[in-house]
Amino acid sequence: MKILLIGSGGREHALAWAISGSPICNRLYVSPGNPGTAQCGENVVLDIDDHAAVVAFCRLQGIDLVVVGPEGPLVAGIADDLVAAGIKTFGPSKAAAQLEGSKAFTKELCAEFDIPTAGFGRFRDAASAKAYVATQGAPIVIKADGLAAGKGVVMAQTLDEANEAIEMMFSGGFGTAGAEIVIEEWMIGEEASFFALCDGRHALALASAQDHKRVGDGDTGPNTGGMGAYSPAPVMTRELEDRVMAEIIAPTLAGMEKRGMPFKGILYAGLMITAQGPKLIEYNVRFGDPECEVLMPRLKSDIAPAFLAACDGVLDSFDLRWSDEAALTVVLAARGYPGTPEKGSVIRGIAKAEAQDGVLVFHAGTKQLAADLVADGGRVLNVVGLGKSVGEAQRRAYAAVDAIDWPEGFCRRDIGWQAVKREEG
Repeated sequence: MKILLIGSGGREHALAWAISGSPICNRLYVSPGNPGTAQCGENVVLDIDDHAAVVAFCRLQGIDLVVVGPEGPLVAGIADDLVAAGIKTFGPSKAAAQLEGSKAFTKELCAEFDIPTAGFGRFRDAASAKAYVATQGAPIVIKADGLAAGKGVVMAQTLDEANEAIEMMFSGGFGTAGAEIVIEEWMIGEEASFFALCDGRHALALASAQDHKRVGDGDTGPNTGGMGAYSPAPVMTRELEDRVMAEIIAPTLAGMEKRGMPFKGILYAGLMITAQGPKLIEYNVRFGDPECEVLMPRLKSDIAPAFLAACDGVLDSFDLRWSDEAALTVVLAARGYPGTPEKGSVIRGIAKAEAQDGVLVFHAGTKQLAADLVADGGRVLNVVGLGKSVGEAQRRAYAAVDAIDWPEGFCRRDIGWQAVKREEG
């Protein structure tokens, strides 16, 4: 079959790598793709915002399945337009994508269907938001309601920080994403990422992962789209996974179906494991990035039939097999990230890194200029190590990072520290 994968980041390179290995995939197109996805299939230039153009390309090429990687096109309704044109598409409808497109939508769903989450308030003006913060106290969490590329959250330690965040968001700091904000109680616990493949009624739990959002070692500095991740997450025991499926995922699917917007695709639950049990921080409606880069290397099953099963509503009779190995990815970012990244610097040594045992390198923000591979984004490379333990995967990943010649890049040096600490006792 012919498959079109939409997206251009590290997540899409990992997905392209997995899909290209499927026996049922005869041809893979990626749009717009990056130099890494070009090694897995054919990059094609399409205006993803022009849904009619995407439909026309699919009809011209006889595309059998479209896999939508990033959240932006999903929130804009690309899956609706493709499905309406008779093209099988993996990814939720515009209505269902509100689970990521609007934090307020998700919080109200949680309240209606008794899904455990942080206490919250939603606001459209600074005065009422500040009044709420004054009654709640600090620390407290301030979130832009809409999509903000993973950066629309401020973890305010003081009331002054909270008020500054409120002013920043309502003054356009995150564009239209901050026209409404959600303010949440500060939850105490350990974060984990949980993924479920959904077909509207049924959900299949995938492997767990843990992300590192802060830019600096020791979880310091501003939030980013993610500086690294590892899988599996030791905090996610089988008992906890069962609770997440029963208390969070199942009622979400039931609630979405009751609202007339059944969810098909990947449901990515950001969780806080508290003393009271797992609570939902927020939902994403696609694979996480960089979590996808540690999930795909651990997946032993063919991913393409899994996508088809989700599209066709038959996940209740489907299963996936996972490797016992651990995977850990380190994000190499461009100087200036998560602010304005410096672009255009030359990257060397990727082949040397990939030649090491148990190493994969997924491209994110790269561009090919003649013979040179250059940085072209904030998060630029995902260097993945595989091993019998998270500690071994970590050692391999950082050895590969050190083999890459890119003075203008930087990374955290403590990815996986919580898991390694557990392993060492």
